[in-house]
Amino acid sequence: MRSTNAFISAAVTAAVLLGITGCNPPGKDAADSKSGGDKNSAAARTWVAPGEKDEYYLFYSGGHSGQVFVAGIPSMRHITTIPVFAPYPASGYGFDEETKGFLGGFTWGDVHHPGLSQTDSLYDGRWLFVNDNANNRIARIDLRDFKTHQVLGPIPNSSGNHGSSFVTENTEYVLVATRFSVPLPKGRYADPADYEKEFNGMVSGIKVDQKTGEMSVGWQILTPPFDWDLGSTGKGPSSGWAFWTSYNSEMAHKDLEANASQLDRDYAAIVNWRAAEAAVAAGQATMMSGVPVIDPAKVPGVLYFLPVPKSPHGIDTDPSGKWVVASGKLQPVASVFDFEKLKATIDKKDFEGEVRGVPVIRYDAALEGVVPVGLGPLHTQYDGLGNAYTSLFIESSVAKWKLPPWTDEERADLNKVVLDKIDVHYNIGHLVVGGSDTKKPYGKYLVAGNKLSKGRHISTGPSQPESSQLIDITGKKMEMLYEAFTEPEPHFAQILKVDAIKPIEVYPRDENKHPHAVWEAKDTGAVRNGKTVEVKMMAIRSRFIPDRIDVNEGDELVIHVTNVEQTPDMIHGLGIVEQNVNVIVDPGETKTVRLKITKPGVFAFYCTNFCSALHQEMQGYLAVKPAEGEVAAK
Repeated sequence: MRSTNAFISAAVTAAVLLGITGCNPPGKDAADSKSGGDKNSAAARTWVAPGEKDEYYLFYSGGHSGQVFVAGIPSMRHITTIPVFAPYPASGYGFDEETKGFLGGFTWGDVHHPGLSQTDSLYDGRWLFVNDNANNRIARIDLRDFKTHQVLGPIPNSSGNHGSSFVTENTEYVLVATRFSVPLPKGRYADPADYEKEFNGMVSGIKVDQKTGEMSVGWQILTPPFDWDLGSTGKGPSSGWAFWTSYNSEMAHKDLEANASQLDRDYAAIVNWRAAEAAVAAGQATMMSGVPVIDPAKVPGVLYFLPVPKSPHGIDTDPSGKWVVASGKLQPVASVFDFEKLKATIDKKDFEGEVRGVPVIRYDAALEGVVPVGLGPLHTQYDGLGNAYTSLFIESSVAKWKLPPWTDEERADLNKVVLDKIDVHYNIGHLVVGGSDTKKPYGKYLVAGNKLSKGRHISTGPSQPESSQLIDITGKKMEMLYEAFTEPEPHFAQILKVDAIKPIEVYPRDENKHPHAVWEAKDTGAVRNGKTVEVKMMAIRSRFIPDRIDVNEGDELVIHVTNVEQTPDMIHGLGIVEQNVNVIVDPGETKTVRLKITKPGVFAFYCTNFCSALHQEMQGYLAVKPAEGEVAAK
């Protein structure tokens, strides 16, 4: 008895101790004791206790997974995956008829640069746009339900949709530029040896319907066969303009590592998208593959070139819209251009020449200054407080520096505007500050997207993750807070305040307009029409109605399944054994699956998403009779 009482006493003591410390992050007390009880430690500032919630969404590219990943900030915990350009069995994406149609026969995509919709140069919480570099597509995710609602493409006359998704101030357009040049129209053969003569690039304006978000190709601008890289859109004084960097202004077609690095500078595209829109309305475009294409040599005012540091990656407009920063991987500086000077040079037609009829703006006329940020500058983000943050690929660090206007002393020695540097790990590519591409950034956190992880994690064999690091930018000095790992290969990201959106968790029944939705058992059942069997099915805890489907070998089976639940998180899935079917149906939603029945037998179907204590009992049978010839033979 004494031993039993002692055990109970020890258990109670342990429970009390757990109750005292259970709300603190593991190791936090030890860390605080070392720092004199500092409650502002990095661990404390990133700790989101069980049941508590993050302050921001982090939408980051899933690279060649074709998906978008969603994490929370400051916890950096992965929350969900939004499937976009590739099948995703976890949510049934790519198995029902609608999402099969989105994929268009492709089984992968290469997601690089998500862009949030904007109103008056502020995030409006409606949509997230993402590009597919591999298959020339662009997609729209609705943030009301965190699902892909449209995939547009392959975009005509466009190859390698890398230079997107850049959203204009009121989401009039999502702007796109090609990474790869090809003979146009697409499908025409030309010898790559004739690259400079026969190949072209393209800048596209993807028009967005302001009410529905529906995308269509509005216009395109023909360009020389440069490789367009990253871009940004203007605001304020640069309203109606957009900017892209390029590499390979040499127009080489092979051994680009050497042949695309011959000239002192490459060219940025300076695009007046409002002028492009007006040119199409005025009939100044010609149709190519069903799209109005503008030749900028024949339509002055839509496109200009600006020399920028060699092999640039990013070109980024600051929150005021006045400063445009371009960085070249092969030069240790960030070139700061004054858009007002640039525009004045255009108005005066003070050019230094032309390329294929497109004027080249004088570099010195538009330049405000060259900031020595460090080795391998790629991308720049802004905190809205007059500071810029540039990723340094070769140094594996982030430089914080002061935007103009500069004092005379600073202008005389621009090293003085570099305020801080912080090491990251390893070979940083993109970085993101929340709202940097709007007129009012959040200015609290920076996330560094590192290209390699280099042993920062427990071993996972030859296939290695990449690392993302959370940095506090609220003080004079940047402070590293947290590190997380991502699947390869993430690129850019967007940060959105959690309270900026109110996603639904149930599709209201009265919004379900699917023509085959059913809400009561009496309306379910199967109908045969020749060789097609069409089933209206209802899913409800914890059964399918009907739970038996009879077909013949060689039939086409069409199932419309409605999840009649109106309770959050009450998701059902329809998986059919050995038929490669898994359809996930959210509360209040109807999905359609279509399959050819190719073999006889009896095949179970079941709910693939846990839904209740009787989840295992939620199953049925697909009974397939053999074809008549086979029956006779037997």
